[in-house]
Amino acid sequence: MSLAPSLSSPPELELLQGGEEFFPALIAAIDGAAQWVQFETYIFDLHGAGALVAESLIRAASRGVTVQVLVDGIGTEPISQVWQKKFSASGIAWCVYSPLAAGLGGFGILVPDRWRRLHRKLCVVDQRLLFCGGINVLDDFYDPNYGELAHARFDFALAATGPLVADAVDAMALLWWRVQAGYSARQRHLSAAWERVKAAGYGGRVDASALSPAKPSRAGQRRLVPRPGTKAVLVLRDNLRNRGSIEKAYLRAINNSRQEILIANAYFLPGGRLRRALVRAAKRGVKVTLLLQGRYEYFMQYHAARPVYDKLLSVGIELYEYEKSFLHAKVAVIDSHWATVGSSNLDPLSLLLAREANVVVEDVAFATDLRTRLLAAIASQGRRIDAVTYSQRPLGQRLLGRIAYALMRLAIFVTGQRY
Repeated sequence: MSLAPSLSSPPELELLQGGEEFFPALIAAIDGAAQWVQFETYIFDLHGAGALVAESLIRAASRGVTVQVLVDGIGTEPISQVWQKKFSASGIAWCVYSPLAAGLGGFGILVPDRWRRLHRKLCVVDQRLLFCGGINVLDDFYDPNYGELAHARFDFALAATGPLVADAVDAMALLWWRVQAGYSARQRHLSAAWERVKAAGYGGRVDASALSPAKPSRAGQRRLVPRPGTKAVLVLRDNLRNRGSIEKAYLRAINNSRQEILIANAYFLPGGRLRRALVRAAKRGVKVTLLLQGRYEYFMQYHAARPVYDKLLSVGIELYEYEKSFLHAKVAVIDSHWATVGSSNLDPLSLLLAREANVVVEDVAFATDLRTRLLAAIASQGRRIDAVTYSQRPLGQRLLGRIAYALMRLAIFVTGQRY
């Protein structure tokens, strides 16, 4: 099994588990920035670790680094006046992707066009160091809906250097321009929006060697693990040219699998093609293991996945539910050399509507590291779902599953998508 020929090589990679590993690495990179920090996230929450990240961005902007932060208009709550003043005083450029229409309040989410969210989590520092994964700017021990958590959220990100960073730079700069242009079009200042993008260092890709020698970047000095022969690619999903890119990456790897498929995914409701690929793999003798959300978070995502379990269990696929805390990971390892870490769930919201970003890696050492961590989580915190017991679950649970599944299918139909 191999990746596409366009893969960049050779990158350097580091797997980061949870906020305990991710936030210190992220803050250290931002503190080492010399010229430019590009940041995108679905949730930017200013509690605990989130405040520490915000303070690092303020420090960077205050010393003259261009800092652009793009957050989702639904995932991120409006920030307080105190933080607005801090960001403004430091010079941070803060922008909101697709905010809900004024006057509609919470009902704005009922408009199907508003379901196309910015869900990717990306940060690039000085065009040299990329962070990508499923971790929002959200403290591991805090949830906006459920408050303080007894145990850390289970999630992953990675840090990477190498040619794939340039792809992230271009994608993030282009989206920033589009969002700025949309705002400026409403204000009739399109040329000003483009000038702001060029002033940040983008008018086409910038040569990283042009960074000021008076302020050498320390972002690239992070001790990532060099692995000769490693291949990695940034896979983006959008609603233009890359509508099915992440799903296709999964399908290619699953269809080529020979020994093992190990997936951890927070919101798991794969479409027909992915389900059939997993079933075919199990039938040809591949060991398929899924680690899924075991704690109730959202009605639709939690219950709609349950009707899919029966078919998977019937062919010998092993299903585990993570119950210690909220599972938020979106990762996979196949045959101990293919791996992916990113923001995309295997559900219709991610695979059909949201902007997502995954890094796909072909490297034995990286894949083995991720596999070891997933198996440890399954062994210590996973509850295996028994096929016989599950088939005998109460009628009420079956009805909730069917209702949620039907509502999800209806929502997909309203958007004009097929899944």
